[in-house]
Amino acid sequence: MTNRLALAAIAAASLFAAPASAQEARPAGSPPPSAFMEEAAPEAASVEQLVRVRLSTEKGDIVLALDEGRAPITVANFLAYLDKGWLDGQPFYRAMPFGEGGLIQGGVRDGSKLLPPIEHEASADTGLKHERGTISMANAGPGTARNDFFIMLSPVESFDASFAPFGQVIEGMDVVEAIFNAPVDPEAGEGAMKGQMIADPIEIVSATRIEE
Repeated sequence: MTNRLALAAIAAASLFAAPASAQEARPAGSPPPSAFMEEAAPEAASVEQLVRVRLSTEKGDIVLALDEGRAPITVANFLAYLDKGWLDGQPFYRAMPFGEGGLIQGGVRDGSKLLPPIEHEASADTGLKHERGTISMANAGPGTARNDFFIMLSPVESFDASFAPFGQVIEGMDVVEAIFNAPVDPEAGEGAMKGQMIADPIEIVSATRIEE
């Protein structure tokens, strides 16, 4: 248990949301929306509080349900990048193994396309947890998150103390897994990130809202 907690601390410390110039050096299926709403917090979000988003990637589509009811600041920030078109053409560039799964990480690699850091919406306040399929913001400490995000392939309870989950994959976990299984460059990355950088980053071709 001690070793697992130590590994979780190292993994958490290596999930950075930094400008693109700094990120290189540092950083059976999906649950239905109803299951996500029931399990993530004591009070379920209404349908009106979920914003659906499609990330169309080179490996296929990932559909997200973003919970603006419980994580309004984090969701608004993600949608600001999406609505500006700044996620289009950006990559999933990291596959981090951890425990029985791990995570994939992506974000805007163009340092000129950065909005100010946002306030941290902690799991303790939102009730949202790092489960399989959760999308969460990477950061270098509370209040530093900008645009880097990651998607979980397995639950990591220790991440709840450090990062801000704000939604769930509702379609396309097979695509998440395909990205996670893409070849990595064993020499790329530094520190805890070495060997986790995807050799040929997977492009987010487009990021769009799904209108009802």
